[in-house]
Amino acid sequence: MLDRVQQNSLTLKRLQSFEMRMLGVNSLVELIEFILEESKTLFDLDIVSLTLLDPKNEVADYLSGDHYRYATRPGLLLLKDEQIFKTLFMFSGRPLLGAYQPASHQCFFASLPSPPASVVLAPVIRRGRFLGSVNFGSLKPERFLHSMGTDFIEHLASVIGVCLENILNFETMRRTSLVDPLTGVNNRRFLEQRIEEELDRSVRNREALSCLFLDIDFFKRINDGHGHQAGDHVLVTVAGSIKKQLRSNDVLARYGGEEFVALLSQSDENISADVAERIRATVERLRITVDERGIPATLSIGIATFKPEQSSGRKAAAELAKELIQAADEALYRAKNNGRNRVENHGLIDDAAAAVTVAVQS
Repeated sequence: MLDRVQQNSLTLKRLQSFEMRMLGVNSLVELIEFILEESKTLFDLDIVSLTLLDPKNEVADYLSGDHYRYATRPGLLLLKDEQIFKTLFMFSGRPLLGAYQPASHQCFFASLPSPPASVVLAPVIRRGRFLGSVNFGSLKPERFLHSMGTDFIEHLASVIGVCLENILNFETMRRTSLVDPLTGVNNRRFLEQRIEEELDRSVRNREALSCLFLDIDFFKRINDGHGHQAGDHVLVTVAGSIKKQLRSNDVLARYGGEEFVALLSQSDENISADVAERIRATVERLRITVDERGIPATLSIGIATFKPEQSSGRKAAAELAKELIQAADEALYRAKNNGRNRVENHGLIDDAAAAVTVAVQS
C-alpha cells in the first residue's frame, strides 16, 4: 500500500513537471517534438505517437511553413476524418488501455518501425471537439491493462488539449495577419519577414536563392472589361496555379495588386528559369470563365538570383533582400517591354561579373 502511494506521488510530480514545461512551449513544432520525445523519457515508454485531426490541411500548412518534415516524422500522423476517433472512443472521450489490436490500433502506430504489445490511446478533446489523440505503447504486454485507472492519462490529455488549442489559435492569428485574404497566399508583410530568413539560410548552407517577380498582363483591361469580381476570380485562379508549380518549401506572396513574388530556395538562375517558364506556360493554358465568358490570362516574369559564393559578403540580409527584389522587378519590366507573356532573367546580384540576361520567349 505504502509503495503504491509513493509510486503515485512520484508519478504526480513527474506529470506536474511535464505539464509546466509543456505549457511553456511556444510553437506547434516545439509542442509536437516535446510530446513525442519528452513523454517517452519521462514516463519510460517504448513508443509514443501523436495523431492530429487536420481536415483542412491547416496543421500541415503551419508545419510546412516552419520547414518541418511532418510527413516523415516517426510517430506523427495527420488525419482528415474524425470518424476514426468517434468510432474508436465510442463518443465517450475516455482513454483505451489494453493489448494492441492491429485492426483498431494500427493506424495510430503506422509510422513506427514495430508495433507495441500493449497500448494507451487517449483522445485529445477541447470544447467537445476532437483535436487528435496521444498514444503510448509498451513492448511489455502487462504494462497497460484494461483494468488500470485512467486518471493520470486523462489529465495529461486534457493539458495537451489546452496547449494544442492555444498554439493552433496563435498560429491561425499569425497566419491570418500574414496571408492575403483574397488569394490565400502569403502577403507582402510575410515576404518582407521571410526573405531575410531565406537569404540567411542561403548563406549558411551555401545554396542559391532565386526571386521571381510575376505580373498578370493587362489586368486593368480584365477589371474594366469584365468587372472587379471577374478580376478577383482571375487573381485567385492564377495564384492557385502558380502555387501548384512550386515546392512546399518555396515562398509565394501577393506583392500588391496583380503582382506576386516567389522565392525559390536551392535554385540557381537555370533552375529558376525552368520553373518560371513552366509557371508562365501553365497560366497561359488556363481556361478561366466568368458568367460563361472566357478570360485569357498570361504572366510576365522577372528573375534574379543570389549565390553566396558569388557574393562579396559585405552586405546585410536587408540590403540583399532589397537588391534581389529590385533586380527581379527590373527583369519583369523588360519582360513587359519585350512583349509580355515571357520570362526575363536578370542573372546574379551582388556579383562582380556583368549580369546575364536570358530571355525565354513564349
